[in-house]
Amino acid sequence: METFERIRLLRKKYLNMTQEEFSSNINISRANLGSIEVGRIRITDRVISDICIKYNVSEEWLRTGEGEPFIKLTRDEELMEWAGKVLSADSKSFQKRFVSMLSRLNESEWQVLEKMAIELTENKKD
Repeated sequence: METFERIRLLRKKYLNMTQEEFSSNINISRANLGSIEVGRIRITDRVISDICIKYNVSEEWLRTGEGEPFIKLTRDEELMEWAGKVLSADSKSFQKRFVSMLSRLNESEWQVLEKMAIELTENKKD
């Protein structure tokens, strides 16, 4: 399988995205992506780099097909990625408003929240 075929596989199978969505996220035109995916034009190092950074894809897999498609993140890295997505969302989104509210809690409020969470999990066992 060639690199251009892995890009199409990544977009369709792993990410379940349209050409429009995928190309927009890596800053190329949909037509350019279409030409890449059929092998009509060469894939630039910038496009490969953008794909790998945006989607946490292994550059070795993308170029050669060896190894796993995605780089395994630590739990902290996953949380940071999630937080970045939430904080860059529309300011009216529930997730962003909720995270913003949590960021303003003081220590005693965190303790109350922890107590409530413990009670919820204990009640779930009943």
